[in-house]
Amino acid sequence: MGALSSLIAGLASGETVALVRRARWTALVYTIAALAGLCGIGFLIGACYVWTSRQYGVLHAAFGFGIGFLVLAGLIILVSRFTAALRARKRATQRRSDMTAIGVTAVLAVLPSLLRGKRGIGLLLAPAAALAAYAIYRENKGSDKDGPTERR
Repeated sequence: MGALSSLIAGLASGETVALVRRARWTALVYTIAALAGLCGIGFLIGACYVWTSRQYGVLHAAFGFGIGFLVLAGLIILVSRFTAALRARKRATQRRSDMTAIGVTAVLAVLPSLLRGKRGIGLLLAPAAALAAYAIYRENKGSDKDGPTERR
């Protein structure tokens, strides 16, 4: 209840509005800085092109820069593909973790009402027995990988 009252007090005092304004201003400043940085990089690439064209000729400089940017694009795509599997595994792990947390929360929320009566205890014991039986089944299934052995 303390967090809710703190949130309501923050809204009432105008603190939240000030926080949103600061965040908006910071986003604007970083956007302008990023645009200026991109312009600077563009001019540096242009300067390198002019210098290269004076050294090796316009045609050779254009081919060199074109090939260089195509190689850079290919490298970016390769790195992205190699890391895609890692990202997918991370998402799957996070999803399993989230589902486990949701399941535990649901069980803990329902547990007090189930424990009140005799029927509720039965409802708890049936899934527990099923889980135990499944665990025993998996344990025994995994030990018989090579098949039955014949004795002579």
